[in-house]
Amino acid sequence: MSKNPIYAVIMAGGTGTRLWPLSRQKTPKQTLAVNSDRSLFQLAVDRVMPILPVEQILVITASKMAAILAEQVPEIPAQNYIIEPSGRGTAPAIALGAAVAEHLAGQDATIICLAADHYIEDVAGFQQALMAAVEVAERGSIVTLGIQPTHAATGFGYIESGAELESANGQGVLETVKFKEKPTLDVAQALVADGKHFWNSGMFIWSTARVKAEFERQLPETAALVDKVRDVIGSDALYPVLNALWPNVPNETIDYGIMEGADDIAVVPINVGWNDVGSWSAIFDVMDRSAADNAVRDGEHIAINTTNTLVQSKKLIATIGVDNLVIIDTDDALLICAKDQAQNVKQVVDQLKANKRTDLY
Repeated sequence: MSKNPIYAVIMAGGTGTRLWPLSRQKTPKQTLAVNSDRSLFQLAVDRVMPILPVEQILVITASKMAAILAEQVPEIPAQNYIIEPSGRGTAPAIALGAAVAEHLAGQDATIICLAADHYIEDVAGFQQALMAAVEVAERGSIVTLGIQPTHAATGFGYIESGAELESANGQGVLETVKFKEKPTLDVAQALVADGKHFWNSGMFIWSTARVKAEFERQLPETAALVDKVRDVIGSDALYPVLNALWPNVPNETIDYGIMEGADDIAVVPINVGWNDVGSWSAIFDVMDRSAADNAVRDGEHIAINTTNTLVQSKKLIATIGVDNLVIIDTDDALLICAKDQAQNVKQVVDQLKANKRTDLY
């Protein structure tokens, strides 16, 4: 049994530009369903509901997304949706979430920092790992979940592990030696081959006291501004103060801002069918596929001499003699790209922004 109250802090502010034309400002990535009748956000909540009361689930998001998310999961109390005036990166979001969790708990709490847009197949295994991480966090450590790599990915950061630490909740626990940025292919191959490296999931479990101490030490400007917000949490002054202060908060990720400079970080290795579904090729990876390795997300597909292709459309799509394609058809836009170029879809959104085509992104 945990000695401190446990809160989930689910970060749900991004729009997922690499999943255009389906993911847009009005229909952000986390509100979309992937190989399920539940959205990614709903699945993120579903995964923690069995281990936490709904009152201890916090959601950090943008004002334009809050209503959509609240409609998808109305069980979460309205005051548990924390509205960021603007996106300032994962570091300030976590500092803010920790301050709200501590206020609601009335004492030091343990927070489980999660993303709203991850896909996980083995939910029971994930929950076991979370409770192991909570146990280790209560020893004073920062804990991250390290994903057992399945291939030499260049789109993820890596965690180098070290000595074995005391196990928790039936899970192995390792020392974290170093966080490493997204590597080149040859470096990624070497990291995977040595057996000591895990993908950085971006999920962190730690006490609110440890959060506060690390921000005061490493990001003191952010800590000072969040302290001013902390003073008005629970009052009508919260959003006036937050709206006034937030533009002054430095934009920073939790990895760069805190984790790379922190000591005493443990990693709980997991192999739970995790995917951050950050691109159409990643969506393809988690979908059911035909014998010819084709996937249909929605609609009807006639595939003649077609392999390794993802299709979505409200109309019938017929393909002949093609391979390695992504075809995403919506009411007002059509994307056709090589599946191995799916990481570049963000450039389309950048071009639409430059052309002021707000109707399309």
